[in-house]
Amino acid sequence: MSSSTDITVVHLMRHGEVENPDGVLYGRLPGYHLSELGRQMADRVAEHLSPRDVTYVCASPLERAQETATPIAKAHGLDLATDERLIEAENTFQGKTFGVGDGALRRPGNWKYLVNPMKPSWGEPYIDQVVRMMGALDSAKERARGHEAVLVSHQLPIWIVRSYVEKRRLWHDPRKRQCTLASLTTFTYRGDRIVSVGYSEPARDLVPAHLLAGAKPVKGQRGKGQGKAFGA
Repeated sequence: MSSSTDITVVHLMRHGEVENPDGVLYGRLPGYHLSELGRQMADRVAEHLSPRDVTYVCASPLERAQETATPIAKAHGLDLATDERLIEAENTFQGKTFGVGDGALRRPGNWKYLVNPMKPSWGEPYIDQVVRMMGALDSAKERARGHEAVLVSHQLPIWIVRSYVEKRRLWHDPRKRQCTLASLTTFTYRGDRIVSVGYSEPARDLVPAHLLAGAKPVKGQRGKGQGKAFGA
């Protein structure tokens, strides 16, 4: 039975770095796995969370999320669950290169997808992301009530649901998202109500400087490094 005094913690984790030398916006495409550095990030966060009272670990069905969550589940002797609601946001530009300063915004063929950044017109509506991510958070809270849960997802859905909970507008400048690779966005519940949201970067020293939260993108840079931020 639940109680208004139950404290439950749900960590939304962004996956580690992905092997993506061509700088493709990989989105929901299969076959994109963690790089060696990404595996180190996953291990670092698993070590960071090992003393915590984690009783439920779940991930997006995409490989990079599954591979990030695996060492966390193993460290707590848990089976890894999968929740489709944690998947990356749908994006029209999936499978293409779409980097800062690469001219993509000047291509006439792309303009029809860029008419409404508030929805956004190029992909899954922000409100749809809120609905599914809140559902995943609620399910995890029920599964781990009185304990802690870890959900591994992707940058945009994590940032959107955090923005919703913190009562910010959903449309935003992607460069200003506070959701670095392998970061933890932590929701604390008292009973069924979220009472606080926290953010931490247990693997910060492993993240390339230009991919840290708030870092300024390098104009026109794709491939190794910059490209790995895309479709995250």
